[in-house]
Amino acid sequence: MSGSRRSLDWGFPRWREYGNSREATTVRLCDRHGCDEKGDCPAPKSPNSPERWYFCQRHAAEYNSKWDYFEGLDKAEKEDRAKTERSENAGYAEAQHYGWGGSGDGSRSADEMRALDLLELEPDAEFDAIKKAWREKAKKVHPDVAPGDADAAQQFQAIQLAYEVLRQAEERRSWKG
Repeated sequence: MSGSRRSLDWGFPRWREYGNSREATTVRLCDRHGCDEKGDCPAPKSPNSPERWYFCQRHAAEYNSKWDYFEGLDKAEKEDRAKTERSENAGYAEAQHYGWGGSGDGSRSADEMRALDLLELEPDAEFDAIKKAWREKAKKVHPDVAPGDADAAQQFQAIQLAYEVLRQAEERRSWKG
């Protein structure tokens, strides 16, 4: 009896932590050559293929940064696929007024990003910079400055809409904050 050792799995309560076992666990390594980290992020080997690579988080991010979801589609097919994605994800947009509906990281929406591109600003621009850029651009194409110019009027409307999107987003953030 002196050589036997008592198991810690007897009786109640358990005398060891849950998930602490003596068996070897199988760990899949990253498929990137030379990487010894755990490969738990699946990535498709090619579009519409069931075969997957399994990368660590760092190499999965690198692989996905070069991924083009719309590769091989013409402009109409791209717009159709984007429209389908938006309609399928509409439930998430409806739930944005709940705290759990947003991303939580303070990032900007696609509409805000398009508005910032139109105003030629960086994604992390403060609202004061947005207001300044809006005023400068609006002064150049305002209908009073260029009367009868349809192109300038259209640009002015786009700038106004971009500013309105960013202003409303700023108001929403200030209400949450």
